[in-house]
Amino acid sequence: MKLSDLHPAEGSHKKRKRVGRGPGSGSGKTSGRGTKGQTSISGYSRKRGFEGGQMPLHRRVPKRGFTNIFRKEYRVINLERFEKITKKEIKIKDMVEAGLIKKESEIVKVLGLGKIASPKTIHAHKFSESARKKIEKAGGKALLIGN
Repeated sequence: MKLSDLHPAEGSHKKRKRVGRGPGSGSGKTSGRGTKGQTSISGYSRKRGFEGGQMPLHRRVPKRGFTNIFRKEYRVINLERFEKITKKEIKIKDMVEAGLIKKESEIVKVLGLGKIASPKTIHAHKFSESARKKIEKAGGKALLIGN
């Protein structure tokens, strides 16, 4: 094989469209921009969201309420889901391994739905009152993690 034998794959290299090269080219005179109007002029650049003078979508949609940027999104886990973890001490890492949460960076709140049979020490960012009572009744501990 020689350097002169190399060619791009068939159909991968396309010639660019040359505009403004006479009427025989198919895109001469107005260069495919049509006649008149703001888009036919050189230097025209359309703004993001521009809809040809129609009221843009971001202005048509009603805006109401308030979004708190400091809101914390908790990943809630019910007590009954901890039964499948056999460890005595359950940390965030163990919850990820068991598939209860996806990432270690998630903020976890434990809710009290279901029962917990064996005594377990559970580490989480928040506990509901019923979850805390059930864990302590089973002989375990509910330990808070600092946010």
